Order: sequence, then C-alpha cells, then structure tokens
Amino acid sequence: MSSEMIGGIGLIGLLVLLILRVPVALAMLIVGVVGFAQVISWGAALSMVKSVPVDVLSSYSFSAIPMFILMGVLAAHSGMAGMLFNSTRTICGGWKGGMAIATVGSCGVFSAISGSSLATASTMTRVALPEMEKHGYKRSLATGTLAAGGTLGIMIPPSIALLIYAVITEQSVGDMFAAGIIPGLMGLVFYALTVSVVMRIWPDMAVPGEPTSLSEKLRSISGLLPFFAVFVIIIAGIYQGMFTPTEGASVGAFATMLYAFYKGMRLAGLWQSVRETLALSAVVFFMLVGAETLGYFISVSRISFTISTFLGGLDVPTIVILLLILLLYFVLGMFMDSIAMLVITVPVVFPIITMLGIDPVWFGILTVLTVELGLVTPPVGMNVFVIKAMAPHVGLGEIYRGVAPFIVADLLRLALLIVFPVLSLWML
Repeated sequence: MSSEMIGGIGLIGLLVLLILRVPVALAMLIVGVVGFAQVISWGAALSMVKSVPVDVLSSYSFSAIPMFILMGVLAAHSGMAGMLFNSTRTICGGWKGGMAIATVGSCGVFSAISGSSLATASTMTRVALPEMEKHGYKRSLATGTLAAGGTLGIMIPPSIALLIYAVITEQSVGDMFAAGIIPGLMGLVFYALTVSVVMRIWPDMAVPGEPTSLSEKLRSISGLLPFFAVFVIIIAGIYQGMFTPTEGASVGAFATMLYAFYKGMRLAGLWQSVRETLALSAVVFFMLVGAETLGYFISVSRISFTISTFLGGLDVPTIVILLLILLLYFVLGMFMDSIAMLVITVPVVFPIITMLGIDPVWFGILTVLTVELGLVTPPVGMNVFVIKAMAPHVGLGEIYRGVAPFIVADLLRLALLIVFPVLSLWML
C-alpha cells in the first residue's frame, strides 16, 4: 500500500474518531502514531511519541499562549469586564438597541486582551445577559449578540488563533497581529450595524436605554482605559522593538495582574486565575501535541503534496481553489472546535497555498475569519454552547435565531477581505 493511500485512510479514520466523539487531541495522536508506524516503523513512531511532547511544551513561541489566557482570566476575575460593560452601556445610553451595541463593543475591547473567543463569550455573558434581560431585550437578540460578539476574540490581536497559525506556518507573529487589526475592527463595526438593522426591521426586540448626558459619556471612558492601556503596551511594545510578541504576552499578563491587585484582587483570586489558566492551557497544548504528531504523519505520507499537485493541475482560477478551501473550513467549523480545526488542517492546506502563490498572511486572516464563523454555526457552534451553559433557561434554537443576522454580516466581511486583500495587508 502506498504512503499516500495510508495518508488518505488515516484522515478518514480521524473523521470517524471525531464522529465517535473521541477527544480531538487524542484522535489526532492516535492517527498520527499509528499512521506514522505504518509508513515508517513502530520504532520510529514510538521515538516520535517521546520527542514531540518535549518539542511542543518547550517551544518558546507557544509559551505566549498561557500568558494570553492568563490576561483574559485576570481581567474576568478583577471586575474589569463589569466596569467595561457599564462604560460602554453609558456611552450608548438612549440608543435603540444601545445595550446590545454596548455588548458588541465590550466583547471587542475585552477580546483585545483575552485573545480567546470562548473566554470572551463566557465572561461577557455573565456580565451583560442579566442586564439585557432585565431591560426587556428579547432573549434571541441578547444571546445572539453575545455569541457573535464573543467571536471577535479570535481575530482582534493579540489572538491565540493567529498566534497558532503563525507558529504552524512559520510566519511572523507580529505580521499576523498587524493583519488582524482592520478585519477585527470591521467585525466590531459590522456587528453594531447588524444590531441597528435588526432593530429597524424588528423594533420590538428591545427598548431604548436610559438617555445619558455628554458629561456622563465622557466620564465613562475611564472604564475603557485599562483595556486600551494593556492593548497599547503590547502592540506598541512589539512594533517599537521593545520586546517580541512572546515577551509581549508576559508583559501584558503582568500589567493586567498589577491592575487586578489595584482593584482589590487577593492571593486567593490570583491562585484561582492561575488554576483556570493551567486547565485551559493544558487543553490547548494537548491539542498542539496531537497536531504535531498528525503533522509528521501527513508529511511522511506525502498526501498533502499529492493534494497540492492535484489542485495545481486543475484548469481553474486560483480564486476558485481558495474558495473551495474556505468552503471546507466553513463546513468543518460546523462540527469542530476552532483551534482544533486550525491545527489539523493548516499542515495539509498550507503547501497548497504556497504552491499557488497566495500570500500566507492574507490566507491566514481569511482562514481564521472562516473558522470564526464555525463558532456560531450549527450543529456545534462552540460559542453558542458556552452561552447555553451560562444561560440554561435559553433554548439553543433561540440563540441560533439571534446569531443568524451576524453570520450574514461575517459572510459580507469575508467577501470584502477576499476582494480587497489590502484591508488586511496594508500595514505589512
């Protein structure tokens, strides 16, 4: 049996394991080890099992992941999220659907230092959902806004997804973060416009908030300053050459910790934050170990090169192949976690992108945005399930109905980024 055939069988086996609800990391590890053994030998496969976890866990580039997670956890436990929502709600006071727009803004700002969509969705749901329900918002609009707003964390830098893509494809982390700024801000603006359109079509979805004076709006900006300060410290420090993106994650986590102590966090709160960070980091790193193992198998099986050669020989424009790859991501996003999807598929499709001459940074932005859609599309939609867990009294159907207009907004954003690559590459 040829190595390409073994590679194809391995990928089919991976899908079967995922359908059987085997944990993603374990499924990748099993297929990677068994497939590598079939192509090379069991001795080489067992040597790989010993070396890969050490390589991943000792990788300097990956050390930024727990630091970004720690930033988000500290921000959630220090009361920064509640202060953020109160500030944005005051700024949007008196607008029709203003609290929903404030939620979108809060999600965008919070995600700028958390780097995680799931952390953004869970934190902001605890803060914003009770307030929106208390003020007469329909549950579909309230939860749909939170599910969509949570996805902003995957694009607005610093982003764990962009970091993982950069490391896997050996791109500059700084370039990926720079390329994500405009698409991330576009998402924030598009979601706010979506709320306005929904309120115009279905005005009974919410009621106007209490009007606030200009002086109140200006005073409320103080609640945004801690987030912007941490964001500016990280981004400015990276682009001024003061520290690397990996070091920037540590600097941002330290700055957030100092602010958390300033706001009254005690050692017990810090210990709880560290425990949550370790638990979340363990999940991510287990997936990275599985992905690295699977990547070795894909490499020795040469299936990615076979697929690249096949697609390169098709008599179709490059844009058609690009759209087919993005369609694959969209479909997979309906069933898989976003990080898992990246670590499984990028090693397979990246050689195709390289062969076609597509800019890898631009492709990374398109990929992460398409993966972002998977966070809110049925039947899985990780953000939807996070919100369902936080608000068990809301039905899944209600959440999916509420998030549907935001999916349309994301598809429009994706189309604009495909047609105008400069939107993501202008800073490079």
